[in-house]
Amino acid sequence: MKQLVEKVVIYCVQDGRLLVFRHLDYPADEVGLQVPAGSIRQGECRKDAALRELEEETGRKGFVITGFIGTAFYDISPYRDEVQERFFFRASAPRTIEERWIGGESHDGKGTRTRFEFFWIPLSTGHALQSGQGALLGQI
Repeated sequence: MKQLVEKVVIYCVQDGRLLVFRHLDYPADEVGLQVPAGSIRQGECRKDAALRELEEETGRKGFVITGFIGTAFYDISPYRDEVQERFFFRASAPRTIEERWIGGESHDGKGTRTRFEFFWIPLSTGHALQSGQGALLGQI
């Protein structure tokens, strides 16, 4: 039986562009382009989880969650025996944010860090996102 796991996915949009990242430590053909996303901690509201994940992954502050977009389900097997219920949020970035930068996140208790390169793409090309992350882009 597949486990149901709640996740947040964040579309940070500015001037008709979408904030995306690529992993620096994994081949692009395995992980593709992604948007900030992640797990909801116990007792944490979904909106707070979205802001926390956005700030943790980018290494930047000053973002604002501007709205809830909707929900979608995504079966990630065979990678893991899991179905994700994804809660999609829209966010805005501070006007002073860079065009391209290196961010990343530490993995809780594992002592490892994953590095990401963040940059902006035209919103109209967001269909290129991996693993169903672009599922609700049409609702922006």
